[in-house]
Amino acid sequence: MKVHPMWDAYPALRYELEATISLIDKHVTIKNEEVQHKIKEMLFSGGKLLRPAYSLLFSELSKERNPERARAVAAALEVLHMATLVHDDVIDESAKRRGQETLNSAYGNRIAVYTGDYLFTLCFRLLQDHADSARELDLDTKGMEKILLGELNQMDRKYDSNMRMRDYLNQIQGKTAQLFALSCYSGAYNSPYARQAYQIGSNIGMAFQITDDILDFASDDSKTGKPILQDVKNGIYTAPVLYAKKKRGSDLLPLLEKGEAITNDELNAVYEIVVASGGLAEAQALAGKYTRKALKQIEKLPESVTQKTLSLITEQMIKREY
Repeated sequence: MKVHPMWDAYPALRYELEATISLIDKHVTIKNEEVQHKIKEMLFSGGKLLRPAYSLLFSELSKERNPERARAVAAALEVLHMATLVHDDVIDESAKRRGQETLNSAYGNRIAVYTGDYLFTLCFRLLQDHADSARELDLDTKGMEKILLGELNQMDRKYDSNMRMRDYLNQIQGKTAQLFALSCYSGAYNSPYARQAYQIGSNIGMAFQITDDILDFASDDSKTGKPILQDVKNGIYTAPVLYAKKKRGSDLLPLLEKGEAITNDELNAVYEIVVASGGLAEAQALAGKYTRKALKQIEKLPESVTQKTLSLITEQMIKREY
């Protein structure tokens, strides 16, 4: 079962990720054949599987590592991520994800919402079977709650031209960084490095989301798998826009205040302002700052192949083009 080619450089981890995907595939049992097909299409669509990868890597820090548990937790985290993507696409009315038609576009919002809900239950089923203790399961459910609250916060701030950088950072802390933090922590749960893993994951998640927001301004949607400037069109104002607003608010605000009525020509004008004002460059510097924080924390882990791999994939993540 093939996973993203980025893992070819890490054969042992690639094997574990393939086993994790197989575990999810085995557990997807839904009578609606079209929906089942769409879920498996998502599962095998070539996603980078970063969250389960970090969970699996951090599980290597435990002296009493249980491979079956490590894969189950990694699988639960990827299923949780898939569920949030399905619901995200409904809220954003997205037609494409990773270059493929979204579930809501193919079958409508009703089916998509039910599918997202099914994936949430699958996540809990995997956790319930393999969580080491009630306390660990409780932490995972609290982490999930923070993720969903982050999503709700983003929805509440749509088309808010008064959005501030502090609001944005709080938003992505819940929406994205929390899941990375949970992934790293869950992997390292039975080791002395669990709290350290949580902080590393949080910083990685912040860097990841800021980079993702920068890529929304990419000129080639064949790489990102979704239309460019989708966030601006949907009223989601991210780091590049917020930095540009500080410098050229008088030019940018009238365009943002158009809300849902913004035209393609006006979107192009937003793009030009963000680039010319240095908004993309400042956002890249911010992503770099969080990446460096994560790398410094990784350096404090015991020297090993696992530590080196964590550093390499974290550096690779910030340089990605999609």
